[in-house]
Amino acid sequence: MTLMPHTGRQLIVNGDDFGLSSQVNAGILHAHRHGILTDTSLMVTAPAWEEAVALARATPTLSVGLHLTLVQGRAALAPHLLPAVTDPFGNFSQDPTRAGLRYFFSRQARAQVRAECRAQIEKFLATGLTLAHVDGHLNIHMHPVVLDSLLALAKEYGMRAMRLTREDLATSLRLDARYGLRKRWESVIFRILSRAAEKKLRTHGILFPDALFGLHQSGDINERYLLGLLPRLREGVTEVYCHPAFLPCREVQHWTPTYRRDVELAALTSPAVRTAITAQEVTLISYRALSPDGTSPYDAQRSW
Repeated sequence: MTLMPHTGRQLIVNGDDFGLSSQVNAGILHAHRHGILTDTSLMVTAPAWEEAVALARATPTLSVGLHLTLVQGRAALAPHLLPAVTDPFGNFSQDPTRAGLRYFFSRQARAQVRAECRAQIEKFLATGLTLAHVDGHLNIHMHPVVLDSLLALAKEYGMRAMRLTREDLATSLRLDARYGLRKRWESVIFRILSRAAEKKLRTHGILFPDALFGLHQSGDINERYLLGLLPRLREGVTEVYCHPAFLPCREVQHWTPTYRRDVELAALTSPAVRTAITAQEVTLISYRALSPDGTSPYDAQRSW
């Protein structure tokens, strides 16, 4: 579905991996209560997911979506129901490329992926939280098989919004020129995936932001980056996704040892960033604010 033009520049700031650990949960809540974070994405099979749910229930201003996990994590369904996609202990592959190829070429794996998508959506909805949006751990929701599975379930479960992972490479490199080769390769892959995904999302009436940042800068959304990004935001809705947490954290060290999650947390709560948002006349909103006519039924604008 095409969003009507939004007035001004609006920004969704989403914290991924909600439920991964108590330190991640605390970081996301801190960034929401004392910073610019408006949304989070819940991993319903992660070690601290129940704690995350309790915190979200106690924080109604925090918009919560599903962080679909089909790689580097555990399944919601029992292992004997997913022999083509998990190990005997219910763990998904740690290699996203290998997992992606299996999901694409194996008919059995495709059927099990859809079953697991349903199970994770149902587990989320059973919490009583409103499903504000859906995205995927390591952006696995952009995989054609996974996306088709989600869209087949969208109407049944009231799925209304999704992250469309596409990032302007030129802007990303101007903000941080490091790791240029990796960023260019990511850009090629997700440009192809996003073109096909955008058509499908529009066909199914699924809403999505106009622009996104965070793909090429995963694990290092620092203060300098945000201060450079804010003046470059275009009219419409932009999502920035990030991974804040308090450190040290065993789960974080295991899964994302190179991520500077404490630096991201500091950036999200930076007085300089908050001042810049006000000076640049950027409005903070949540995924719950997205609507086909461009209006905001829920205004997550913050005051400090």
